Amino acid sequence: MPFVELDTNLPTGRVPAGLEKRLCAATATILSKPEDRVNVTVRPGLAMAVNGSTDPCAQLIISSIGVVGTAEENRGHSARFFEFLTKEMGLGQDRIIIRFSPLEPWQIGKKGTVMTFL
Repeated sequence: MPFVELDTNLPTGRVPAGLEKRLCAATATILSKPEDRVNVTVRPGLAMAVNGSTDPCAQLIISSIGVVGTAEENRGHSARFFEFLTKEMGLGQDRIIIRFSPLEPWQIGKKGTVMTFL
């Protein structure tokens, strides 16, 4: 159950329409998870600085169980997410940061319990 949060200082009007749906589909493909389990939030228009600059930028936070834990896994995921984001958002790779956060099943609540028991 991946959780993906895209924060950007691009104004809403400069974020491509439907980006959240395409990011959901891309995440499912990249992480080999069913699309109906992927959760995406896109937050445009934020006050942000990346590498000390407020030029257009984005931060992608990816949290999931079992697929974002090792340097080798994340290296491959990173390349594919960077390819997606640079194309979709028109940002250079130096203006995008990706943060991977592995999750444990007990950290996600669903259906009145936690994933451990589902």
